[in-house]
Amino acid sequence: MVDVRGLGFDLGQSWRGSRRRFMLGASLAIGAASGYGLPSVASARAGQGEGPSGTRPFKISLAQGSLHKELLATRLDPLDFAKAASSFGIDAIEYASQFYKDKHRDRAYLAELKRRSVGEGCWGLLIRIDGEGELGAPKKKARQRAVDNHKRWVEAAAFLGCHAVRVNAESQGSEDDQANYVSDGLRRLCEFSDKHGIDVLVENRGGLSSQGGWLAEVLTAVGHPRCGSLPDFGGWTAPGGKDYDRYTGVRELMPFARAVSAKSLDFDARGDETSINYPLMLEIVTGGGYRGHVAIAYEGTRLSERAGIERTKALLERVREQLGSRGERRG
Repeated sequence: MVDVRGLGFDLGQSWRGSRRRFMLGASLAIGAASGYGLPSVASARAGQGEGPSGTRPFKISLAQGSLHKELLATRLDPLDFAKAASSFGIDAIEYASQFYKDKHRDRAYLAELKRRSVGEGCWGLLIRIDGEGELGAPKKKARQRAVDNHKRWVEAAAFLGCHAVRVNAESQGSEDDQANYVSDGLRRLCEFSDKHGIDVLVENRGGLSSQGGWLAEVLTAVGHPRCGSLPDFGGWTAPGGKDYDRYTGVRELMPFARAVSAKSLDFDARGDETSINYPLMLEIVTGGGYRGHVAIAYEGTRLSERAGIERTKALLERVREQLGSRGERRG
């Protein structure tokens, strides 16, 4: 681990001067000292697994949280998540740590989970980690404890054949302090995950992480090729309850993206999401060259979970066909 303080940066103090100038300078210095440079668009495309299917501009996966009601009510065994995904014609899945809380080091359980997933023809993409502490905790000991808690899931992800874990940029303090704390915690975790071939992806999930520009600067400051983003179509409520423009936010995070989450809540009679312009959003997602998975993340209440998943999948497929046809005409 590179000691940032040894490079002249104090994690306990607010930054001097422009945050952007400071973070870029810190990232370059850390990159030079550790052998890593700034993450590039090319490196942000790494770790996505298979290449695009034919001319399709993106692939579709399923986030486990889309079935959280069934899982919490024990109507669906977490071991059978892949079976549920397969019933929708989906062959790539994102696990959620909340449904495997005491299983991250149970190799027999994880082996069975992997066996069933492979049996259904499903590929585990990543594990979404929640409830393991603040990676941006102000106190160094608490920050390291959170990093250590996340390490267990990194190991589980590697065992399951995933390419990444998803984490949260939780912290406290001023914008500058939080950026310092979060970038330090992320860098520590990335140095561990690198040994296991696992990427660490940050999602916009409230607080300062829902300010796309702030999160993009933090990811740049981390300066590690394993660190990337997981832009979510939802999750754009910034501090103070202010709405951050979702399209701007996704555009700011796409240069770092190695997974994408298609949040959906409800649909109109035409099958369009009522609060998110999917054609525009997916144009932003694919416009910079992203060809990875876009995960169905249904969180609505009017429709059942399975109906919501089906509607979201149908919408993604329709827009994907439109984008593919447009690309073929340009070609």
